[in-house]
Amino acid sequence: MPTRETSFIEKMKKMNRNILVFYGSQTGTAEGFAHQLAKDAQRYGLKAMAADPEEHDMSDLLRLPEIDNSLAVFCMATYGEGDPTDNAQAFYDWLQVTGDRLEGLNFAVFGLGNKTYEHFNAMGKYVDKRLSELGARRIFDLGLGDDDGNLEEDFLSWKEEFWPAVCKFFGVEPTTQEGSIRQFELVVHTDINTNEVFTGEIGRLKSFQIQKPPFDSKNLFLSSVSVNRKLNKGGSRHYMHLELDISGSHIRYDSGDHVALYPTNDTFLVNRLGELLGVDLDTIISLNNLDEASNKKHPFPCPTSYRTALTHYLDISSPPRTNVLFELSQYASNPKDQETMRTMASSSSEGKDMYQNWILAARRHLLAVLEDLPSLKPPIDHLCELLPRLQARYYSISSSAKVHPNSVHVCGVVVEYTTSTGRTNKGVATNWLKNKEVTDNGHKHTVPMYVRKSQFRLPFRASNPVIMVSAGTGIAPFIGFIQERAWLKQQDVCLCLYLSLFYQGRMLVRQSSTIAAVTGTRTSCTRRSWRPLRGCLIISFLSIALDLNFHQHDFCSFLLMKISFSCSLKPCSINGSILF
Repeated sequence: MPTRETSFIEKMKKMNRNILVFYGSQTGTAEGFAHQLAKDAQRYGLKAMAADPEEHDMSDLLRLPEIDNSLAVFCMATYGEGDPTDNAQAFYDWLQVTGDRLEGLNFAVFGLGNKTYEHFNAMGKYVDKRLSELGARRIFDLGLGDDDGNLEEDFLSWKEEFWPAVCKFFGVEPTTQEGSIRQFELVVHTDINTNEVFTGEIGRLKSFQIQKPPFDSKNLFLSSVSVNRKLNKGGSRHYMHLELDISGSHIRYDSGDHVALYPTNDTFLVNRLGELLGVDLDTIISLNNLDEASNKKHPFPCPTSYRTALTHYLDISSPPRTNVLFELSQYASNPKDQETMRTMASSSSEGKDMYQNWILAARRHLLAVLEDLPSLKPPIDHLCELLPRLQARYYSISSSAKVHPNSVHVCGVVVEYTTSTGRTNKGVATNWLKNKEVTDNGHKHTVPMYVRKSQFRLPFRASNPVIMVSAGTGIAPFIGFIQERAWLKQQDVCLCLYLSLFYQGRMLVRQSSTIAAVTGTRTSCTRRSWRPLRGCLIISFLSIALDLNFHQHDFCSFLLMKISFSCSLKPCSINGSILF
């Protein structure tokens, strides 16, 4: 059994909590939902706490019935090909092997997934099914959120029916307390040593100044940009190829892995927010959790300045979630503005339509909301408490470590568009990367990063043929695959001469020579490509999937069916590629 010091059971008993909300989160959305549920519990007179399964021994669930009227809620995101998120991996492993019975455990599950992926909400479904198999009691139906639609709306709809079921289970009246409930307390530092202030570090203070391997999500490597090249000459879009120097970092990667990059927000947006709210952005502050039971002491690294928080730690470019609108509505001095915000935050049909049209369709970010609702003047500390964390951007590595052991390559398309309100919205990460130009003056731009392992791999046997299907920048990992096969060919390894890529998109058709440049191989996009080209073959996929209204996975399934009828090979589909 876990020791008293690490047991969430002991913490719940000490803090008089009976509801525990676990989250399996990769990008922070599930974590945000878990904290919403824990906060909502207070509105119903219940006491809950959110918890990261990675920080606890999950066999402690066996003891949860020791607490009267206890409930475990799981907000579980699915990552990759039906896999658990990194912080839920150990919990998943335990569920698979445990033979312990969980009679007396009450639970509910909300899953986060995307229907365009084959294994939709696999983790949420598995946790719900496995807990029931082990004898636990499901008090409310499994919720399935779909990020291909409106994930937050799915969560709100599930939550709207979840709380009445919980109230019935606990025998309390399903009435909520109105008003805002603060989770963090503001502390302003007027006399503090600057060496104690976070300036953008994710984990360890001064980790960017003093780099110590190994590098991971809590200890980022500050890589310098050695190449930043625009791939196309014509057209309105900007396709870019970047190379990140990892010399001396001891970072190792394989073709198919991902690199996590940590961008910063546009300086203009940050400064404009400071102007609208009338605050000194260089004020050093800490936001301290009022809940002593929470392991999350601050919403972001503290102490730090408002400027650093808005630049490095908080997502200010995404459309604000409905819970944020509800909390901020109290700061609108105009009753009409306040009513508009509360309607959009509601679960009514009118509110959902208004939120869809005024926020999502118009792509209004926080600054746009403040500009279009001029009476809205929230205190900046509450705003910082409510905003979600700025997340890492994961890019498929477009290089092979066998060819480029000291650099990681990425490719992307710069995102920039005009909204229906006439504003120009810019993609956070792609514009941040675009501006990291390589100069001759000795100054090198840096990028905080780490490499995340993937299950997306070439066949172990190099003699196996490969058919790859991609759309747009989905071509990135395949560039690394082509480099690796070409390198193996140079080593006189016996391999299949046919490496075929079916590609839907403009970049390859217009810039087929670029693929040759970044892979170091001979390529072609013409019908003549059917002749062997010494280790690789690229042919263009001319919008077949688009014409047939196929998703990428649908097209893979279509190819699998055709292949199975025409030959004796037994292929399998993995993440958009077909491997034999």
